[in-house]
Amino acid sequence: MNIQGKSTTGRENSMRKGREVEHECVIQEQQRVNGTGCDEKAVPTPHPPESEGDTGITMTAKSRRAIYCYGEKQVGPEVGKEIKNRTDMFRHLQISPTGESEWAWAEQAETGGLLAGEVQARLQRSCLAMATSPLKVCIVGSGNWGSAVAKIIGNNVKKLEKFASVVKMWVFEETVNGRKLTDIINNDHENVKYLPGHKLPENVVAIPSLSETVWDADLLVFVIPHQFIHRICDEISGKVPKGALGISLIKGIDEGPEGLKLISNIIREKMGIDISVLMGANAANEVAAGKFCETTIGCRVTENGLLFKELLQTPNFRITVVDDADTVELCGALKNIVAVGAGFCDGLRCGDNTKAAVIRLGLMEMIAFTRIFCKGQVSTATFLESCGVADLITTCYGGRNHKVAEAFAGAGRTIEELEREMLNGQKLQGPQTSVEVYRILKQKELLDKFPLFTAVYQICYEGRPVQEMLSCLQSHPEHI
Repeated sequence: MNIQGKSTTGRENSMRKGREVEHECVIQEQQRVNGTGCDEKAVPTPHPPESEGDTGITMTAKSRRAIYCYGEKQVGPEVGKEIKNRTDMFRHLQISPTGESEWAWAEQAETGGLLAGEVQARLQRSCLAMATSPLKVCIVGSGNWGSAVAKIIGNNVKKLEKFASVVKMWVFEETVNGRKLTDIINNDHENVKYLPGHKLPENVVAIPSLSETVWDADLLVFVIPHQFIHRICDEISGKVPKGALGISLIKGIDEGPEGLKLISNIIREKMGIDISVLMGANAANEVAAGKFCETTIGCRVTENGLLFKELLQTPNFRITVVDDADTVELCGALKNIVAVGAGFCDGLRCGDNTKAAVIRLGLMEMIAFTRIFCKGQVSTATFLESCGVADLITTCYGGRNHKVAEAFAGAGRTIEELEREMLNGQKLQGPQTSVEVYRILKQKELLDKFPLFTAVYQICYEGRPVQEMLSCLQSHPEHI
């Protein structure tokens, strides 16, 4: 595109080719969303904008409406008919065209077509693709897992020109041995409370102010206990750049009036940014020590998942990207409930065979729950990724949920008391997730279909004897 009508350069040809690929991606995405493909006569035919009088979309007789976009600004369907060409569009948006690399567009039909969230995700991706300066990364959370991830990201960004060299990490301020935790991290480069013994890169900067951490971030990594996600999102809503992208490493779910609510959807709705998820068999201390492991990124926009893979992958932290994002996220949440059940069995000294049964039946309940409540696609293959069976096995043998549950079986103390005594300020996810799952299942009258999930909740919070864990296995629907 040459607004002044001058001859096209080689660089412009290259950029035009890039737009053609982008246009093709949008059409393919529309076909995927519609399920059976699109009737060519009913879909706007995209082509690169060529002149001042060209919007970049040729509308056919059966086309319905369009959204024209420039950078982060958007002209919705209600004014689309007023926009006849680029000049009109710029006048409406009160902006001046500063370069064709800033042009982005999306199309939406009255029936079918791209969903609003997917349009927004594509615009965000386009904005990041247009970025001329390195992408700024921030980490929301600084516990055991958050600090391990900070070590990976801090080392990676120093080697990759695409990312800014300084990584901000939000730290909930605490006093440790008379010193502020942020001061310890920034001066000694170690999170002595939550990840002792592992040095953090010097370019990871601990910041006690959440808004100061996120205000200029292009990429946000969320890694906090899921119980706090509403408060955190409410605090930073409207303070994050509109074109930002996020990834959630949070293992948990939420329960509301309509039932199941994924943590990624809470972030997406409250903050208006696209969110990918990362789940896998990743014991934080082993990751921080550089021991080999695998993990899974689930995404709705493949390019966003691949961007986070580039940010996070190392020779010993290998990442697979899949588009079954909701299943990936549910695996990360539900496996913690199963791990509590496995801990109960170990506390009762039931043996390896019984524990194997807990893992197998727990996996079956994870799959069944996901198929019932997941609104998107559910691929059985996703359960074979690191986020599925691998993470389940690791958590049932070595995670904090298993550890506390094993102690609970013979301690005569509450989950909350053991959490305070054993976890040095960290939060358990399994028991809390069992509360949300129990409420969802009860609302849908499905408790009898998920005896393992139900038993974990009742043992943790209703005073049922730990021995009922065995009873639920003996009468499990899988054996009928």
